[in-house]
Amino acid sequence: MSVSLDSLERKVEQILAVCASLRNENQTLRAHVAGLEAERDTLTKKIDITRERLEALMTRLPAE
Repeated sequence: MSVSLDSLERKVEQILAVCASLRNENQTLRAHVAGLEAERDTLTKKIDITRERLEALMTRLPAE
């Protein structure tokens, strides 16, 4: 009986360790995603500004 409890205790400890590891990995991945989303937003703004500039330049081009 004691051997069974020891084995169960080790398995529970292993599960807890895996859960903690996954929790840490999840937190790291969430931070990475947040950084990528911020970078995407910055790039989208740059694209919009560039598009506006190109459209303004196109209106100033002489007609053919």
